[in-house]
Amino acid sequence: MITGRYRNARVAVVYGGLSNERAVSLVTGAAIAKALTERRYDVTLINAGRDLPARLVAERIDVVYNALHGTYGEDGRLPGLLDWMGLPYTGEDLAASLLSFDKVLAKQQFRARGLPVAADVVWTPADAELRTVDDLPFPLPVAVKPVAEGSSVGVTLVREAAAFDEAIRRAQPGRVLIEEMIIGPELSVACLGEEVLGSVEIEPAREFYDYEAKYGNAGTRYHLPPRLSAEDIAKVESIALAAHLALGCVGATRTDIMLGRTGPVLIEVNTLPGMTPTSLVPKIAAARGMAFGDLMEAILDHARCSGPPGPGEVRDGR
Repeated sequence: MITGRYRNARVAVVYGGLSNERAVSLVTGAAIAKALTERRYDVTLINAGRDLPARLVAERIDVVYNALHGTYGEDGRLPGLLDWMGLPYTGEDLAASLLSFDKVLAKQQFRARGLPVAADVVWTPADAELRTVDDLPFPLPVAVKPVAEGSSVGVTLVREAAAFDEAIRRAQPGRVLIEEMIIGPELSVACLGEEVLGSVEIEPAREFYDYEAKYGNAGTRYHLPPRLSAEDIAKVESIALAAHLALGCVGATRTDIMLGRTGPVLIEVNTLPGMTPTSLVPKIAAARGMAFGDLMEAILDHARCSGPPGPGEVRDGR
């Protein structure tokens, strides 16, 4: 239910930034700002830079809509800044952002709660210089990923040994997560607060639902609801909600799950899902009769601050 708790607030949509996901962030932020403006919210678009704290103060912002994909927005740095300034914001707090952005830390949380995840190994840059595909504890095919990136940036599916070294290079700098590849249908589940909004089955035109498939016109087909039994859909959505809560999430998330030979396998939780015309969370919301503007308002209603200024403290210069 939409409460409109920030209806009379000055809303900043923070987007852009300097990460590898800047282009997606610009589209997401513009769509959010347009939807909220059409609903008569007082919205200011702010392209994130070094002057962000000063801009937030100068514009007398009351609440921030975090549309800053990738580094700075999803890794906890923007939430940490906003907590310090005492400004409520959408998305996840510092702790949940840190856990979810680091795929290794996230999988530790999932395993601790008995959630199904793929077998994996983590290589440091030093490991990558000394090891080869023959050192893997499981056979090809594998998925090679940066430990801390989103939107499938730097992800490669490796089926042949000859492609392995290049995949490792693409996933660097930093640690590399190598996972046993799960073969089967791919699903995404949207959650908001403590509720599952729904799920979608993704049928990409190419083998892998990569960056181009997510944000370009790559012929991907979407099945809402998924082409599964009601029992299987309920199981997938239950796993997604458990993962969402395991990371301490309260905002809108998108959880990716593969259906392998032995059942659902949890891939990751995205704490700042895209809000572009081709993004999955808006598609899922629309399938349950929720207009894009309704979704934006519902997400804004969940904005909060984990670290308001204490008595007598001045944190943001106001």
